[in-house]
Amino acid sequence: MKGMSLIVRTISRLIVAPILLFGIYIVLHGHLTPGGGFPGGVIIAAGIALLILSYGLKATTKKINYDTTKVLDSFGAFLFVAIASGAIALGYFFAPYLGLIAMGTPAQWFSAGGIPYYNIAIGIKVAGALAAMFIGLVIVIMMGEEE
Repeated sequence: MKGMSLIVRTISRLIVAPILLFGIYIVLHGHLTPGGGFPGGVIIAAGIALLILSYGLKATTKKINYDTTKVLDSFGAFLFVAIASGAIALGYFFAPYLGLIAMGTPAQWFSAGGIPYYNIAIGIKVAGALAAMFIGLVIVIMMGEEE
């Protein structure tokens, strides 16, 4: 897979950063607005898929390869379990165990308890898993074309 034309590569270079930024925004503000870890992770993975489709697998995997996505997937799962275990050990779950702001204060990051942190962990996991699946599918398709 060698990539697309110059026009497609140029446009994708311009829009991938806003796509990734929007995905991060959705992950970070999922407790205040519709969204969260899963949709934000899907948007981030879609940005990575756009890079692979426009530049080709070899050019893209110099920056983000299959092993990196597997590490992100595993780290997201570990982070979620670590946050949940810490909250349960302290006697809180989905509660403001940091104690900075009272529960439920509108538009305040810490008022949602551990939910923003769970969203971050899920966003990392989903982005890593979907990017790994996409890279794996591209590799399988490329192997089929060689035969």
